Amino acid sequence: MENLSHSIGQKLLLAFDGIEKPPVETIKLIERIKPVGFTFFRSLNIGTLAQVRKLTGALQNLARELGLPPFLICTDQEGGQLMAIGDCTPLPGNMALGSTQSPELAFKAGRVLGSELAALGINVNYAPCADVNINPNNPVIGIRSFGDDPTLVGLLASAQIKGIQSVGVAATVKHFPGHGDTQVDSHHKRSVLPHGFERLKAIELPPFMDAINAGVHLVMTAHLGIQALDGINPPPATLSYRVITDLLRQEMGFNGVVVSDAFDMGAIRQGDALGEEAITAVQAGIDLLLLTSDPSDQLRIYDSLIKAYHLGKIRADSLQASISRINALKDWISTYFQAPSPGIIRSPEHLRVADEIAERSITLVKDRDRQLPLQLTPEQRIAVISPEPQDLTPADSSSYVKLALAAEVQAHHPNTLGFTTSLAPEKHQRESLIASLEHCDLIIAGTINAFSNPQQAALIQELFETNLPVIVIAMRLPYDLEAFPQISTYLCTYGILPPSMKAVAKALFGKIPIQGKLPVSVNTK
Repeated sequence: MENLSHSIGQKLLLAFDGIEKPPVETIKLIERIKPVGFTFFRSLNIGTLAQVRKLTGALQNLARELGLPPFLICTDQEGGQLMAIGDCTPLPGNMALGSTQSPELAFKAGRVLGSELAALGINVNYAPCADVNINPNNPVIGIRSFGDDPTLVGLLASAQIKGIQSVGVAATVKHFPGHGDTQVDSHHKRSVLPHGFERLKAIELPPFMDAINAGVHLVMTAHLGIQALDGINPPPATLSYRVITDLLRQEMGFNGVVVSDAFDMGAIRQGDALGEEAITAVQAGIDLLLLTSDPSDQLRIYDSLIKAYHLGKIRADSLQASISRINALKDWISTYFQAPSPGIIRSPEHLRVADEIAERSITLVKDRDRQLPLQLTPEQRIAVISPEPQDLTPADSSSYVKLALAAEVQAHHPNTLGFTTSLAPEKHQRESLIASLEHCDLIIAGTINAFSNPQQAALIQELFETNLPVIVIAMRLPYDLEAFPQISTYLCTYGILPPSMKAVAKALFGKIPIQGKLPVSVNTK
């Protein structure tokens, strides 16, 4: 029984603020808690590639010194919008893959993600998202989803899982049972899915079933309530026995490891209640609790779970079954994980994969006035306008990206001027910008979720009213067209990383065929 109580630590994934090694307080906790491993966050742990590789090595050396099994080292490396390690290959994200409709490219993307993480000593990837993004106003999923068709989402998620796991890195399908039809970001508060169970079986659940059939090793739960299973005021799925044990384990047959989403999110009660929430999660069937970097929270959860075990609130047989699943995951990693040379990161082969995804994803939604391909004289001047990227949700790394749309257009037409606006340009900023366009012959405007940003939408409207030709490029979600349907030429890139910017510029000038298909429904009238 005492050994089982010590197993509690094997259910905890810690985090810490440090790029060389954990702080002294965390090391003391590691000695006491004996955690299963760590989650790396970009803002806390990521500097250079060499630094990340040194940090993972230092952690595994610490495990050996303490007589612990090798740590699980995990991160969010989805491609596209969420890249914990930004110096890796800049792969376009899931919605770009959705527009290609190619399982082959999804597998290639997964293999790039997995092999580059392996080269850095990271053995678990919190990817892919299998959420079906059928709600345009979803604030947290968006282009992290492959699209709004459950069949396509399941097909591409399964292919990406196989790619990630082909190199011995465990994939994590998320956010179960599906975060694609919410209007609330669970980083801030709990969201609720009000749909009946038949609807869940038709839309949300099939991609997760496909992922399970593809052999995914981990499933990450969502902090959203499921009324179909838990009634009118449901707990977050992370805390629901009906969701995790009855549905995921028994009905859907998942025998791998279930990991929670981060435990510092607003949908989970914080402070003194955090320990109680952790107990409920373990009782519901969570194997691994994803903790963040507050040592007091980490200790509060550990002590609460130890106490709950000794009080009989956590059954010994349930704990033993959970530890067996965790050990099976570690055994799989130890068998198949082999770190390639760091030289594989951003290798020509990997960069070609990123370019292929980007080029095949560019989507022409409409070109009513047949402006494409662009055929301009050298004297004609193009104005390229784009907003400054920001993180629109905590699950976002866009603020680290230097947007290169103007530079890529200029590579094809030197007489190009670039203009950058704020993400929500005020009226005086818009007026100043438009005054600068007097001697331009064509406007190319990039947008970032303008459909939900009135100031961006107003800028596009005002650009249209200049009577200059205007081409709009939706660089994130493709729903922007619904805010300005009068625009005659409209393309989508589904992301702002350099390969997508290079690809859309080539597409504008007819250097590549435009092949992408909208992976979500957009009103194009």
